[in-house]
Amino acid sequence: MENTSMKKVTLAGTDAWSVTSGINGQEYRVQIYQPSGKVPASGFPIIYTLDGNSTFAMTAEMMRIQSLRPEKTGVAPAIVVSIGYNAEALFPPKRHYDFTMPAPEKDLPKIPFGRPLPEQGGALDFMSFVEDQLKPLVESRYSVDSSRQMIVGHSLGGLFVLHMLFVRPHSFHTYIAGSPSIHWNAMYLRQQEQKWLEEVSKGRTKLNTRVLIAVGELEGNLKVPMIRNAEEQVERLSKLEEFGVQVAYQAFEAENHMSIVPVLINRALRFNGWAEEESNESKK
Repeated sequence: MENTSMKKVTLAGTDAWSVTSGINGQEYRVQIYQPSGKVPASGFPIIYTLDGNSTFAMTAEMMRIQSLRPEKTGVAPAIVVSIGYNAEALFPPKRHYDFTMPAPEKDLPKIPFGRPLPEQGGALDFMSFVEDQLKPLVESRYSVDSSRQMIVGHSLGGLFVLHMLFVRPHSFHTYIAGSPSIHWNAMYLRQQEQKWLEEVSKGRTKLNTRVLIAVGELEGNLKVPMIRNAEEQVERLSKLEEFGVQVAYQAFEAENHMSIVPVLINRALRFNGWAEEESNESKK
């Protein structure tokens, strides 16, 4: 009989925490990857990813591989922090509560096959958890460059990223919204956008913000207007360049609502421009 042994697989350079929110009482699975090698004088850039149950491993490995040669790949070494749940499901129902704003049930999409609608409306509490509890906790244990922070979300997570841009525009330097479910909280999102636009256009809010909104080309086949909503959102935000908001739009060829996730993350790692900034800094 062949002599074999089995060991559990672990990802290099990673830690896992269980963190209970002091705001909503929810317990979160927080997974963190820190690059090996010398820590920059200003600290590492940092990327927060939502839906950590499904996104952490691929994001950490993409970062680990590509940041070996940032001058070639355009990917600067950065800390990756994923926020997920203590569950085996890739997309636990609790994400619905954390990623959505309050809305009357009549205004929400119908769930297929008559399934009950998960609890909604906890996005403001989740924002407070991320900004006021989790980020200080991470920064107390890792060397973080607080001027270079990114958040990445997909689907309802993409909707949450847009909400956070409008409600807490100074929380991150870069906002990545993949296939954002704008239709889910369309009215509330537009209200928050209008308030934010007023602050920005009157010069009350000074920004240095990058935004990427992306969809898969095949999402044009969905019943909801995923692509049109994203394009209209980009069109409105594109008018704010003079106020420090840089917006990009990408429709990934031959990708659908789920297959977009890895290509979105891969694009996000290079979208921030951190590798170029570090290269320019080293030449001074």
